[in-house]
Amino acid sequence: MKVTYEAPGKIILSGEHSVVYTKPALVTAINLQIRCTLEETSLKNNEINKDIRTNVEVIEKIVLDYLSSKNIDFKKKFFKISLESDIPVGLGMGSSAAFCVAVVTAMLHFFTGSSAQKEIINSLAYKGDKLFHGNPSGVDVSASCYGGLIYFRKEFEFLKNISALHMKIPKVIEENLILINTGKPKETTADMVSLVKKRYNDNPKKMEKILFEMEKITKKMVISIAKEDKVMFSECIFQNQEYLKKIGVSSFKTNNLLKKLLPFGVGKITGAGGFMKDSGLILFYIKNKKAFETASRKLNLKTTPFVAQTQGVVLVL
Repeated sequence: MKVTYEAPGKIILSGEHSVVYTKPALVTAINLQIRCTLEETSLKNNEINKDIRTNVEVIEKIVLDYLSSKNIDFKKKFFKISLESDIPVGLGMGSSAAFCVAVVTAMLHFFTGSSAQKEIINSLAYKGDKLFHGNPSGVDVSASCYGGLIYFRKEFEFLKNISALHMKIPKVIEENLILINTGKPKETTADMVSLVKKRYNDNPKKMEKILFEMEKITKKMVISIAKEDKVMFSECIFQNQEYLKKIGVSSFKTNNLLKKLLPFGVGKITGAGGFMKDSGLILFYIKNKKAFETASRKLNLKTTPFVAQTQGVVLVL
């Protein structure tokens, strides 16, 4: 038996960092995938790449424990696994969550002989992501599992609202979006979260005001998508970046780049950001394509097309 599943990465459209403080985030799955293939083999020939062996074994245990606890018929078989990914690591695109979703889905099918419900996949993949990253929000896994747009709010650890929005990013907006790679930040996501927490503790009144404004922008962005209003959407991107600068998660280098690009469009960091040098990915809305292409070549920008993914995890083979 052989099965292959693909799971997408994700991009935060609005709400990074503010989501830690009970504010909403708007997230979309993006058409960059991790592909997991499981193929039945003998114990003698069972070889797993050393770099992924431990993580695969963690997911396997989660899946088998679930099947056993629910008395679901399954056949324990040996396998070889191959993983291919076009999701960049360390840029806030949810590569770890996509790994969990793809491997969980493939294993459920491989051991039971049939595809699983996405609610089950989401729950088991989240267990894996928690073991790898301590206390993730769960939105990365949900975006990868379900695809499309996700509206997420975490009130408490035991109270999270992860809502799949039944609409797509309209073509009139998506066709003008692009991702710009400023480079992998020196800081980790945990470093950036800690930096914002310190700023919050030093001046909670000021930070609460900023976070409240970011919540308004996130809600406004949802409305812009629903109304297919590209002007409102681009305004949300610009305003979001202004507040991200105020909380200190966008570097001088990144701010300077966005200033240079302002004649051609507006952009914001997407993800945890970076303070010292590089800030990861920029979500950029192009207002003048021809002029942007000229500037992009001149500045030697590393760009990736923005294409939303609406299916979530899918069976390939």
